[in-house]
Amino acid sequence: MSNLFKIIFLSVFFFLVAYEAANAARLKDIASVRGVRENQLIGYGIVVGLKGTGDGKNEYMSKSMVRMFDKLGMKLDSPEFASKNVAAVIITGTMPAFGKAGNPIDVTVSAVGDASSLQGGTLLQAPLRAANEQVYAVAQGNLVIGSDGKDGHLTSGRIPNGAIIERDMTADFATRKMYRLTLINPDFTTAARAVLTINKELGGYYASAKDAGTIDIITPFAYENRGVELLATIEAIEINPDMKARVVVNEKTGTIVIGEKVKISKVAISHGALSVKVGDGKKGAEEKVAVLESGVSVGELVQALNKLGVTPKDLITILQSIKSAGALHGELEVL
Repeated sequence: MSNLFKIIFLSVFFFLVAYEAANAARLKDIASVRGVRENQLIGYGIVVGLKGTGDGKNEYMSKSMVRMFDKLGMKLDSPEFASKNVAAVIITGTMPAFGKAGNPIDVTVSAVGDASSLQGGTLLQAPLRAANEQVYAVAQGNLVIGSDGKDGHLTSGRIPNGAIIERDMTADFATRKMYRLTLINPDFTTAARAVLTINKELGGYYASAKDAGTIDIITPFAYENRGVELLATIEAIEINPDMKARVVVNEKTGTIVIGEKVKISKVAISHGALSVKVGDGKKGAEEKVAVLESGVSVGELVQALNKLGVTPKDLITILQSIKSAGALHGELEVL
């Protein structure tokens, strides 16, 4: 092998290695572990301390206040209760994966009645339930309203660390015999690459792809009862995710996002005083002309059209026309 050939070979090799590394992504950023997820919580509560901006008189507010006073040991003679200083609210929050008793979480409080503002209010103790109707947290505290202007949205606010988790999310990952990864963007090529890389990292045939978005991993003997370490190792593995050739355009904002693999075949377009030719070296005499080689990317086309002063609106129209003609090889998504 000549020295010149060696230099060329090494240059190409290091270029490919650098390109692969630049486009690599960690598995933890493109996939999730089945069973590791957040859980939504919801509850009903009462906000007090309002300055005449509450609900006033309504059926559910009256029943809520009567029940609350009853629990506090105070019996009301009348079942009717009306005050503009209180408001009925819905409380929402998210319990993190592996949330533990005693950990705080943020909650959002939103009015459900006729209250015009929750500013200055205090949420009274309210249980938060998951979809299985079990109580997982209890919320209470002073509301923080984001806007205080006349036209601001005052019927919704947040309580930072306003709820305390009351029970653990039980999930024993350490002793599992198998784990399942789910790709955020399912793709057969990405799944196959992930399986090959995981097996290489673990030193055996432990990973297998069930479909374009599901990868099952059998726990190696070396990681028995060490599931956390196994998942940490797998999450750190880097691969090059594949993706469909796609162009996404937003007609309202004029934004265009182009995938690197989108190509254009030989095509000629006439749009007003503009002429676009792909795969033809001839230029018109009077029109603005963009001449490109056959097989160019959409990015190269956009750059050429930008030099001619094409507006985003016209550019979107041109891309849609190219797609309709079957010359744009990839998906065109219009938002």
